[in-house]
Amino acid sequence: IEVQDRMVPAEDKDVSKELEKAYTKMGIEVMTGANVKGVDKDAEPLRVEVEAGGSTGGSTEHIECDQVLSAVGVVGNVEDIGLETVGVETEGGDIVVDDYYRTNVDGVYAIGDVTGAPWLAHKASHEGILCIEKIAGHDVRPMDPNDIPACTYCQPQIASVGHTEEEAKEAGYDVKVGTFPFKANGKAAALGHQEGFVKTIYDEKYGELLGCHIIGEDATELISEVVAARKLETTGLEIMESMHPHPTLSETVMEATREAYGQPINI
Repeated sequence: IEVQDRMVPAEDKDVSKELEKAYTKMGIEVMTGANVKGVDKDAEPLRVEVEAGGSTGGSTEHIECDQVLSAVGVVGNVEDIGLETVGVETEGGDIVVDDYYRTNVDGVYAIGDVTGAPWLAHKASHEGILCIEKIAGHDVRPMDPNDIPACTYCQPQIASVGHTEEEAKEAGYDVKVGTFPFKANGKAAALGHQEGFVKTIYDEKYGELLGCHIIGEDATELISEVVAARKLETTGLEIMESMHPHPTLSETVMEATREAYGQPINI
């Protein structure tokens, strides 16, 4: 049951469609635009009151189930740790920091969930490294939020970095978009996991890698290549010219890039 109009609403719309298709195939009923109004925990089985139409209201129905898992998001733990006492500035429940994680109070730094979204362990670890290196006097480049990989550990897995296709177009880019299905990949066939795809988005003018969105086997492993490529300002042509071993799942990134440039090999 998802209150937004699609599953994984922060991901590319094509990924949302693919995940819903995969869940439906597994026999999982997906309800989007639906809001849980309450759970009768005394009933056997449990009784969940669901309002279709999300927060805007609509028809109400009841679902009986054995267990309820509620995932309502994350907030940083900033209460009752003395921030007000020393005068650390907060905004909307988050500690305000600069590019090097300095607060408004000299000698006080903050990283991770307490500084706001995205609430990811790898983002917090990276912030910690940059913060300490800056304190130690090293030459540190601020982190680009658009280079933070997002990972969803469902099955099939989801991973992404950079702009979605919609975001890239809204930002004014003319884009080249390529999609390569795992069902056309030899390693995926050998593993028996052929659901999903890799979608790449490039700037048509300069070949800049604007975003990549993966849904499928080991997506959270495959995204690292793309994160490195974005950090190095690698172009689509360079991805195509980089030899990928065969058979591997990593070939899908190169194949999706080829498809974006109208040079597909295996589809």
